[in-house]
Amino acid sequence: MHNKVFHTIEVYGMLHEGDTVVVGVSGGADSCALLHCLCRLRERQSLTVRACHVHHGLRGAEADRDEQFTRQLCERLQVPLTVLHADVKAEAARRKIGTEQCGREIRYAFFEEQAAPCGAKIATAHTASDNAETILFHLVRGSGITGLSGIPPCRGQIIRPLIEVTRCEVEAYCRDNGLAYMTDSTNLTKAYSRNLLRLEVMPVLQQLNPSLEHTLIGLSQRMRAVDAYLSQQAAAALAQARISGGYAVSRLQALPEAVWAAAVRTLCAELGVIPEAKHLALLRKIVYNGGTVELGGGCQAVARQGIFRIFLVTSQPSEDGCPWYGQDSLVMLNKKYDLLRMTIDVFHNSEKNSKFLLASALDYDTIPVTSCFRTRRSGDSITLPYRNVTKSVRKLMIECKVPRETRDQVLLLADGSQVLWIEGLGAGRACAITEKTENVLVIAPEGT
Repeated sequence: MHNKVFHTIEVYGMLHEGDTVVVGVSGGADSCALLHCLCRLRERQSLTVRACHVHHGLRGAEADRDEQFTRQLCERLQVPLTVLHADVKAEAARRKIGTEQCGREIRYAFFEEQAAPCGAKIATAHTASDNAETILFHLVRGSGITGLSGIPPCRGQIIRPLIEVTRCEVEAYCRDNGLAYMTDSTNLTKAYSRNLLRLEVMPVLQQLNPSLEHTLIGLSQRMRAVDAYLSQQAAAALAQARISGGYAVSRLQALPEAVWAAAVRTLCAELGVIPEAKHLALLRKIVYNGGTVELGGGCQAVARQGIFRIFLVTSQPSEDGCPWYGQDSLVMLNKKYDLLRMTIDVFHNSEKNSKFLLASALDYDTIPVTSCFRTRRSGDSITLPYRNVTKSVRKLMIECKVPRETRDQVLLLADGSQVLWIEGLGAGRACAITEKTENVLVIAPEGT
């Protein structure tokens, strides 16, 4: 087995001479075999091997036993070990997620914390059997190409050297090398979906195809290649469809369905949302017919006036708004702005002048001290600079094609109902820069 593991490490470029690798060790057969294999490779590639173990606080004495066993194994293999004790049940309740998901998040956060100071890789003991079960699990749930890609051999700093090794091969390796290991009793209960697949479904499928796990490795490799290609096509399509305020509906309508789906998944992923098949169908529908789709997690998609956009719905600020006077920065609706005061000469000579102009600038000395930053209200109006014309903010936003669903999220600087500045549209006549301006207030996105 170790030759197969070394081959996998080489093919995927998982480890290089002198690397440090942090190994997640539970005490089970898979992780014990992985740690043992990497220790055999340690001298050949001058690796630094470290281990991490998480005590989830869920299985009482059995979890204590696993920790003690892992400590003894690491001591015998001369591998430094760091142990984390976590109350996963309590943390899952606090985060309002399942204990399995919470445990996974805690483990990976711990591994990353241990790996970061030394720039280490993180090795987990996922096998070909885990990959097969994952593919079947996604298949049963109606997953698409991404789900059928299974568990990737590498993901960022995370590597999986056992990904082409079956569980049977792992157990044989442990027997041949005299490696004891612990068995998690929860792996034997059929109450969990994955366990049901492992204990009931996989044996039946292996009667039809004894090489099922290796067959699914090939499937996952092909699906990853297809997924990567579609992702490239989706990125190019989104770049071509990008317009002010979102994406051109006409260009999205012309996309092949597979590229369309990949593009939507890309947009949703940027907002931390995973769309289901039903969402993709609804989104496809509104691209042709217009409308709105709620995607969950505060995420919403809208197609209107030839523009398609996906965004997070944010909360409204307080009714009184946020006073501007004397501030150096502004945070409203999760938007952060720097308020920069400078002389007119510094403003004109600044290397960042173009960015400041885009952010918009006002005559500092003409801003009433009673002004505040807020969102629009009924009756708001603004007098446009260089035109002695006063318009309602609502009418101006319509004329400037500000998307309807984002109009209540646009920041204003206003004194009563008189609007002095509108985010993205600039300053009104009352506070516009003129030849008499001496001091300038620049409202720039943080970091500009």
